[in-house]
Amino acid sequence: MNDSYLKFANSPFGARLARSLGLPKPEVLRRYRADRPEFDGLVAIGAGREPRLLEALANLVASIGVTSVAHESAGLWMPLAHRHGLMTGRFQPAEAGSQGKLAALLFDASGVEDSSQLAPLHAFFHDTLRSLGKCGRIVVLGRPPEACASPRQWTAQRALEGLTRSLGKEARRGITANLVYVARGAEGSAEATLRFFLSPRSAYVSGQVVRIDAGAPGRPAAAAGAPTSPTSPAFDWSQPLAGRRAVVTGAARGIGASIASVLAAEGAHVIGIDIPSARDALDATLRQLNGTALAFDIAAPEAPAQIAAALDEQGVDIVVHNAGITKDKTIAKMTDAAWQSVIDINLGAQERIDDALLAAGILRDGGRIIGVSSISGIAGNPGQTNYATSKAGVIGRVQSMASQLRARGITINAVAPGFIETQMTAKIPLTIREAGRRMNSMSQGGQPVDVAQTIAWLAHPGSAGVTGQIVRVCGQSLIGA
Repeated sequence: MNDSYLKFANSPFGARLARSLGLPKPEVLRRYRADRPEFDGLVAIGAGREPRLLEALANLVASIGVTSVAHESAGLWMPLAHRHGLMTGRFQPAEAGSQGKLAALLFDASGVEDSSQLAPLHAFFHDTLRSLGKCGRIVVLGRPPEACASPRQWTAQRALEGLTRSLGKEARRGITANLVYVARGAEGSAEATLRFFLSPRSAYVSGQVVRIDAGAPGRPAAAAGAPTSPTSPAFDWSQPLAGRRAVVTGAARGIGASIASVLAAEGAHVIGIDIPSARDALDATLRQLNGTALAFDIAAPEAPAQIAAALDEQGVDIVVHNAGITKDKTIAKMTDAAWQSVIDINLGAQERIDDALLAAGILRDGGRIIGVSSISGIAGNPGQTNYATSKAGVIGRVQSMASQLRARGITINAVAPGFIETQMTAKIPLTIREAGRRMNSMSQGGQPVDVAQTIAWLAHPGSAGVTGQIVRVCGQSLIGA
């Protein structure tokens, strides 16, 4: 679906009019394209007291092949960069007014142990933010507050969330800002997450807080000879899901078809599931991806057993629960059938399918479960008590099952989309649709591919330390913020 205002505001006349009237001017977001470099430009590095993650950042910069400059707060970066053979220099605050010089800002706050040590964050972003180009990236790194040794350290690390979310709302111009808490011992497991947040793949993901656990669970099995670890020199970052099998429900069209497409592009064999009445669209989608189409009604009592039987011979590594419906009415006008069908398809079916796949060992150890929740499940929405209940339940599944699945090395996470441009949102009344588009830091709706790319990151073998997380794909929506 087209956003006419986005196009108008980025035309020469529209841009002048928006500026003169003080109207929002959404940036045309830079999204991932296979024919363009994923990483380029200059990255500025900053650090607080006794940074513990600079080594991980040096490995990342070397891996993605960008040039770095060190802010004065990161005094240890220069010798470290030279040891890694990196192209680097010093950031000059006098150049802060030079728009677009920088592609990303990275700050290591892992050593901050007291609120009195937060000052370097101000110095770094004060000096560098105006040099960050359109669709730039901000990533702050810290330690999980709940694992801190003292209340003061917990306090200081928790403060990073307010800073990061505020930066995302101040920066505008398509810039994203995210916070990654890296547990002690998980430093070597951060690259896949940092790559995602620095790349165009995360164009509509901002204001998020992600934790990377230590003692990363096992990785999914892969085809014979395919390297399973991102630390392997032979690992192919362009095909990280090579040899994996992925199930996507609701795959015939819309967000589900986009998820299937992105997972296939990253090397997975995709098994798409949708209702029998959508069989033609499902077959067409999966045929283009050299995938497998299965026509099942996931709400049917016999569906979990049928799906398990269809997958039993080879098993699967990734399960994406995307299928969902809406039947909107205020609760006073909502029928029992409308309530129950939404709960059953959006939530109950996920529980029953996972129970069947886990009990039979069809979802292999080291696998991934990813649910599609919604901003409505976080903030609620009038006229959607059934939908919001089901999507909040998806969040509950993630939070309750993460520790149970850890013993098998299986991660479980969810994405919570905001306003995404789909056939469903195209039917929303114009005024409500425009409000949904503009009430976020990007001042626009997201695309199905934004949800799909986030799911692909959570399915990545390098995301083994990311579990029990809810990641909003909402352009940093003001709803439920």
